[in-house]
Amino acid sequence: MAVPKRKTSRMQRRQRKAANRYEGVAATYCTGCGAPVMPHRVCTSCGQYDGKQVITVEA
Repeated sequence: MAVPKRKTSRMQRRQRKAANRYEGVAATYCTGCGAPVMPHRVCTSCGQYDGKQVITVEA
């Protein structure tokens, strides 16, 4: 039977268990138009990021 040579550290154990708790990226909404947007991305429907117009979107 295999026996570990060293005690598993708290951090290593917690990192292994944290992978099972991951639920994916949380949904965020654009402050300008309210459309669902991935975090830290420009809104594809209105072209705003952080309250500023970054790109022009043609309708």
